[in-house]
Amino acid sequence: MWVEKSIMIVENTSLDGVKIITPRVFEDDRGYFFESYKTPVFEENELPTTFVQDNEAKSTKGVLRGLHYQLRHPQGKLVRVVSGSILDVAVDIRKGSPTFGLSEIVPLTVENRKMLYIPEGFAHGYLVTSDEAIVTYKCTDVYDPNDQFGIIWNDETLGLDWEYDSPLLSEKDLMLPTLNDQQFLPIY
Repeated sequence: MWVEKSIMIVENTSLDGVKIITPRVFEDDRGYFFESYKTPVFEENELPTTFVQDNEAKSTKGVLRGLHYQLRHPQGKLVRVVSGSILDVAVDIRKGSPTFGLSEIVPLTVENRKMLYIPEGFAHGYLVTSDEAIVTYKCTDVYDPNDQFGIIWNDETLGLDWEYDSPLLSEKDLMLPTLNDQQFLPIY
């Protein structure tokens, strides 16, 4: 008789709503198999079950994308690595939140197969730590190019340890304000 063991471990982090999801991987000499999403497991763990957009990005070592967020069309994001490794970062930027300005940094790798869920109201970014990485993420709302906001990656008040001194950023990301200077933030 087949008895299914838990297919995913869902861990709460220090930030309410930010969760680490580790799938159970079945490996043999043919390769591996795992479920990266299952509605009942997500419902049971108070994670969203409706995603409306999937994104994929390939980047080289030292590329830092973020810290981004949206206001009119806020996106919860389920992030995972399909090749390589990253440091994935969620920052609570909700005015009035008891954890405002605090962050969670989680290494996501093709080997550990962990996923990070970042809810609406958080800034998100990641740094590529392998020679290259392919990152996929599911979003709870569609991307609106007129709804882009962000916080500079090296804002000293955030105290983020990216473990890298000179990352490669887009021109747009280099111009982002600090958290204290950002005028447009979500409300808790």
